[in-house]
Amino acid sequence: MKMRLADRRRLLSFGLREIWRRLCRRSAGFRLAVTSFSMQVPDRLIVAPTDLRALDPFVAEEILEGRFPLAGRILETYGQSPFSVELPSRAAAERLHSFAWLRHIRTNKTEAACASARHVVADWIALYGRRPQGIAWEAHVAAERVIAWLSHSTVVLQGAEAGFYRRFMKSLAYQVRYLRKIAGCTPEGDTRLRLRIALAMASISMPTRAAYIRREGGRLDRELERQILADGGHVSRNPRAVLDLLIDLLPLRQTYINLGHDLPQKLIPTIDRMYPALRFFRHQDGDLALFNGASSTPASELMSVLRYDETAGKPFKALPHMHYHRLSADGTTLIVDTGRPLSPGLSRGAHAGCLSFEMSAGRHRFIVNCGSPKYAGRNYRHMARSTPAHSTVTLNETSSSRIIRSRFAGSMLLGGVSEVEVERWDDMHGNDWLRASHDGYVHQFGYFHEREIGLNAKGNKIKGHDRLYLSEGAAPDNEALLAVARFHIHPVITLSRRDEESVAMRAPDGETWIFAAPGLQVMIDEDIFFADVSGVRPSQQLVIEFSPPETSEIRWMLRRGE
Repeated sequence: MKMRLADRRRLLSFGLREIWRRLCRRSAGFRLAVTSFSMQVPDRLIVAPTDLRALDPFVAEEILEGRFPLAGRILETYGQSPFSVELPSRAAAERLHSFAWLRHIRTNKTEAACASARHVVADWIALYGRRPQGIAWEAHVAAERVIAWLSHSTVVLQGAEAGFYRRFMKSLAYQVRYLRKIAGCTPEGDTRLRLRIALAMASISMPTRAAYIRREGGRLDRELERQILADGGHVSRNPRAVLDLLIDLLPLRQTYINLGHDLPQKLIPTIDRMYPALRFFRHQDGDLALFNGASSTPASELMSVLRYDETAGKPFKALPHMHYHRLSADGTTLIVDTGRPLSPGLSRGAHAGCLSFEMSAGRHRFIVNCGSPKYAGRNYRHMARSTPAHSTVTLNETSSSRIIRSRFAGSMLLGGVSEVEVERWDDMHGNDWLRASHDGYVHQFGYFHEREIGLNAKGNKIKGHDRLYLSEGAAPDNEALLAVARFHIHPVITLSRRDEESVAMRAPDGETWIFAAPGLQVMIDEDIFFADVSGVRPSQQLVIEFSPPETSEIRWMLRRGE
């Protein structure tokens, strides 16, 4: 597929911007070296903020035995420093350098365990502490490390000698200063917000002037205003981003309160706004929907965040700024993606899944998207972002928005979907209907995709209608196109064929739904589920093929079985 001139210009613009950002980050080390003589090193920490992430005593035991579980792999150190052995992947290196694993040591705060953790921290300071370059100093890794060192300083500093305490504080102050210098050249998105959270957390956890605390709080306010939408969603349109950010924002809020500082003005209103968005994406089984980079959600982390929810209420029917719709009745839930990336810069983690939907009932998810692999190679991640990995219609096995890889700009969505029209209504019987269309296939094939979904008032029947129609003035191509409607099935669901037109979907607890497409062949095909807690997992999908212009629309339905 040839790249349009506008897309080429956009890609060039982002490439140049990324080159500037990289130069900015690299020069931060030089600027730090020039001004290091004036750096004030605090003599102590005032507080260790709470960490709401899950703790695992088994992981703590493994680490103390010299085996680091990192990004789905095990790093065996054989008694050496983890920084002196070959790391299995880039993702594993990021997890090691982020020190997020420190939290598990809290389950075993013996003198030996704390000394072991302190030894790893000392190794890092000696090897990487004064060279701000490489993976260890990527913005997201450095921000995570500062939060981890602050939150788990009681582990690292328990029984520490005065010399190590001084080196630890000096390194922490250096990293905080580094984050301040790269904040302006960090791309828009959750990394920049997490960086601001880390700086605000450091400002109240370390002795400093009140003016500095207010300044960092104000900068956090501005970033929250930029990134958290009016409906509580995140600008990335990733449901998991809402949870991940709340995990950091909640301890920050509590630390401000505990120390008696004035809170940043936007902090509490933003948290209150994010909770309804989080509940919006929660399925009947308690997990979050898999859109735009979302992956598996540890139940313990979700519950630890929901424990602080003071805005309890029914989820909204729509998130108009994040562009999602939710249809729900009597224990049945559908969540539909009716949007596109809010800016090209935010499309780096976005998926080409416009008009895809997920469906859950009872205690299980039945129809899902494939999700995003947490720790997998670039090819898997690219595959997970494509339209065929979503429960929607694909035309000629082409994604509705092109996923383009650039050495400097990264991987982003360009072209494709530029407009999405949405209509929502209740009919005279109380049934909830949604109709939406996108223009992602107009430029290449001349077709719009329209999807209509209705959920009845009893929550036991769903009607669907997919239509491909030509744009105004376009003539049908003589050559037939291949359209494929995919319905990805969650791995725990068992499929059994009833006849050529229908398939039974059965959950482990017996909850059964019948998928049917009258007059059409419903095929059962192999599939891959990327978002399982155990990693990439085989699954199945239901497939309906049709060929416009000869057949340009299909109807399908789901009904609860007896």
